[in-house]
Amino acid sequence: MAASTTLRLNAEDNVVVARVDLAPGAPVEDGVAATAPVPSGHKVAVKAIAEGEAIRKYDQIIGFAATDIAAGDHVHVHNCAMGDFERDYAIGKDLKNVEYVAEADRATFQGYKRSNGRVGTRNYIGILTSVNCSASVARFIARDMEKSGVLDAYPNVDGVVALTHSTGCGMAGAGEGYENLQRALWGHARHPNFAGVLMVGLG
Repeated sequence: MAASTTLRLNAEDNVVVARVDLAPGAPVEDGVAATAPVPSGHKVAVKAIAEGEAIRKYDQIIGFAATDIAAGDHVHVHNCAMGDFERDYAIGKDLKNVEYVAEADRATFQGYKRSNGRVGTRNYIGILTSVNCSASVARFIARDMEKSGVLDAYPNVDGVVALTHSTGCGMAGAGEGYENLQRALWGHARHPNFAGVLMVGLG
């Protein structure tokens, strides 16, 4: 079945949106055909709209007919005008409570729930360096822990990862560069895929 060439945003609308360029005579909906070219993304009337009558989209008044509009006409700035009307700001009047999926039917995945409520999909130990000078030490720690077999007793730990960078040494303790480094370091340290992080200073 061919996809519809128009999109109706609300059952109460008197216009629909063209999903593709419509040529004159192209079907719109419910037996209505385009009376003129309608570019993709533009509105087309699905019923006659008398001059002064409200034009509705999303069941909201978006303008008023500047002239009589026939079903199938292109609705745009040439025949849609602004106008005053009473607005009822009844906040929440049409509120519909969300019907949540039952707890037992909700989709789940195997993850690690952290104490701050975040969830990881991995369970690594991170060796994070405060400065570039300790990068080699961090790599040695991670390498030796992986090779030593100590992790065999902890099958729930996916591995040890060195988190190094090339800055920090001699950096002023204030300013944009320092702030960016701090943000990157703490972003890694708090990542939910890490069960724990060891910070290494000067190597």
